[in-house]
Amino acid sequence: MLDTTFNQDTAEQFADNLVDTLNKGAIALAISIGHRTGLFDALQNIPASTSEQIADAAQLDERYVREWLGTMVTGKIIRYNPETKNYQLPAEHAAFLTRDSSPNNLAAIMQYIPLLGTVEDKVVECFRNGGGVPYSEFPRFHEVMAEDSGQTVLPALIDYILPLVEGIKEKLDEGIKVLDIGCGSGKTLILMAKTFPNSQFTGYDFSEQAITNAQTEAENLGLENIRFGIRDVATFDEVQQYDLITAFDAIHDQAKPASVLSNIYNALKDEGTFLMQDIAGSSDVEKNMEHPIAPVLYTISYMHCMTVSLALDGEGLGTMWGEEKAEEMLNEAGFSSVEKHHLEHDFQNCYYVVSKS
Repeated sequence: MLDTTFNQDTAEQFADNLVDTLNKGAIALAISIGHRTGLFDALQNIPASTSEQIADAAQLDERYVREWLGTMVTGKIIRYNPETKNYQLPAEHAAFLTRDSSPNNLAAIMQYIPLLGTVEDKVVECFRNGGGVPYSEFPRFHEVMAEDSGQTVLPALIDYILPLVEGIKEKLDEGIKVLDIGCGSGKTLILMAKTFPNSQFTGYDFSEQAITNAQTEAENLGLENIRFGIRDVATFDEVQQYDLITAFDAIHDQAKPASVLSNIYNALKDEGTFLMQDIAGSSDVEKNMEHPIAPVLYTISYMHCMTVSLALDGEGLGTMWGEEKAEEMLNEAGFSSVEKHHLEHDFQNCYYVVSKS
């Protein structure tokens, strides 16, 4: 039976929580701006200063900086001395807000909030009419994703992530063939190509912009053991070509993830390994109640990951497809061995080491 009892204290507490949410949403937007404009980096390197001095240090317009500082002070991010009119970023806060603090720079992740806001009108239409918003409507997504993965994947790739596959670093040293699915701007693959010059690396992504960025960087570095291609990985048909295939935060975005996983299975050599990084969490919402960023991940899902899949008439798995669903689909693709790993540095992701036998 529906409980119709109205508790005034509960209602007032909920209202207070909503006001707190509103304020924190505004602070998230301001933190993103502070990151993009370099304000946090400038504040880290100067003593307590006036708004004019801060604007000069960051080479920005003082009036905008002063108003932004108002958000930062009332949001308890930056300290303010009303007598001297000086502002200061505490070292304890700088440890999570500056580029020097990477991989703990949460300011970089705040960029998702305003980025997703740019497609709100289009997503609202999808709520009403179905369908999805295509990848092309997210002009900065590759840039933000590259920065995000640059904090979680790149610093840990060589020493922590790759060693999850037993003996793989020795094989890479000797020389093997590697494919990265949904390679984006190629940061991960380029790092591997630089580190293991005897191996051959291939990256596929359907975004022309991302592949252009990847090719440009590889050429600037003079790498000759790497190539990139614009490719729909749901239709590629290579057979037993690769010793290692990787996919970093890419499978749940796919329009046809089952076909992608099946193609990965076919493209692997019999003794090859598929290393997949994807979002840690459950397929069941009730099991995500204690997940530290579950609301963020569900929001990113319908505002990006799910909708870009649906825009291609895809399955729309979404960001929170969950570890249960991931294992189920890997088994259905033919993989018989699936190991899961959670790394201390990366609470957001699960790492799957997958083989044919």
